[in-house]
Amino acid sequence: MQQISDFFASASSFLWGWPMMILLLGTHIFMTIRLRCPQRKLFTAIRLSIKRDKDATGDVSQFGALATALAATIGTGNIIGVATAIALGGPGAVFWCWITGVFGIATKYAEGLLAIKYRTQTPTGKMLGGPMYALEKGLGWKTMAILFAIFTMIASFGIGNTVQANAIATIANNTYGISPWIMGAVVCGLTAAVIIGGVKSIAKVCGMLVPFMALFYILGCIYILFVNHNYVWPAISLILKCAFSPEAAGGGFAGSSIMMVARYGLARGLFSNESGLGSAPIVAAAAQTRNPVRQALVSSTGTFWDTVIICALTGIVIVSSIIAYPDISYHDGAALTKMAFSKIPYVGEPLLSFGLLTFAFSTILGWSYYGERAVEYLKGKKWSYVYRLLYIVAVYVGSIASLNIVWNIADCMNALMAIPNLLSLLFLNGILVHETRKYLWRNRLDKEMEEQ
Repeated sequence: MQQISDFFASASSFLWGWPMMILLLGTHIFMTIRLRCPQRKLFTAIRLSIKRDKDATGDVSQFGALATALAATIGTGNIIGVATAIALGGPGAVFWCWITGVFGIATKYAEGLLAIKYRTQTPTGKMLGGPMYALEKGLGWKTMAILFAIFTMIASFGIGNTVQANAIATIANNTYGISPWIMGAVVCGLTAAVIIGGVKSIAKVCGMLVPFMALFYILGCIYILFVNHNYVWPAISLILKCAFSPEAAGGGFAGSSIMMVARYGLARGLFSNESGLGSAPIVAAAAQTRNPVRQALVSSTGTFWDTVIICALTGIVIVSSIIAYPDISYHDGAALTKMAFSKIPYVGEPLLSFGLLTFAFSTILGWSYYGERAVEYLKGKKWSYVYRLLYIVAVYVGSIASLNIVWNIADCMNALMAIPNLLSLLFLNGILVHETRKYLWRNRLDKEMEEQ
């Protein structure tokens, strides 16, 4: 077992090395330039995300699709992951993490557009879509589409399920002394109650849970920044200086190369917002929208909220806390986060625990939909019910098992998902430009989609 774990650890390190980061960030920059910076339409996108497209075809509202995607995207990585990037790469890692969010908005836009453009409707009226449909219908790459679906299905049991359930059980045990066996049963039951109802049930719960959990976490960050107000600007200044000159940090942070700082920041940002991984467009395809560009804009806001806002806030909170309390250890991501939130009187640590618990649970819900759609693409509707049952069982297994090998396998599957998805975006960039010109550049966002 150890040899298998070491193999996947090495594979994960290779797949998430510089070639993948260059491919992802390069795609982000290419899409930003090729699509004339769709980031400029951010406020329009936010407005559309809370506006219901009632007469449009789809299974859930645009906000429901966005909330489900955010549920899967916003996870423990936004809290612990950013702190770990700082611990390993220094304060400058926050800047590079943030940059991936700014440019990643364009890639998330492109993914959402293709999801609607190539989605298909079942005889019962349900909408199915995602990179596998873009690969098959847009490029004729059936084999690549099947591989993407397989990678997605496997990843859903890893990063989307067992590791999140394990995080919940660990937090509950360490904070409240609740047995993993009991917590596993509770999370298992809650998961079953939601996902058995299908996408509408998942979207409804995520639509209520995501704004609530994000708001509480953001308010907690703002409070810490208020307490650390004398150190906020020095923290921002240090982040910017260290992004290009790591030795500017001084002390224990000195010695990291610019390449090392960028590596940890880029890796955390790219992994956190999932722009380019191909997961979010699977649920974007179910949205009620009158044309592909409207949903593309709505989808793009997911990266904005996840990385540009939440990850950036986390980074500034942690760096300002390090400056304010220089005697603490900054070599442990989890300890850094706990230290920062402990500065909130009485409710600091419970707030952090609540954030980690809800973020992890929402990720379980979001990824259940991704995996189910992948199984339905591969084997048909009947097998999706089998998948739901296995997914629920896996939640309990994840709560009580050791998961080091699962983390490494999940990391590999996520990287392997990204490769065919990015290829579809790059090879279909002409379609992306055509649709963007038709609806966005000509200010025709209210125009109905033409029959394909």
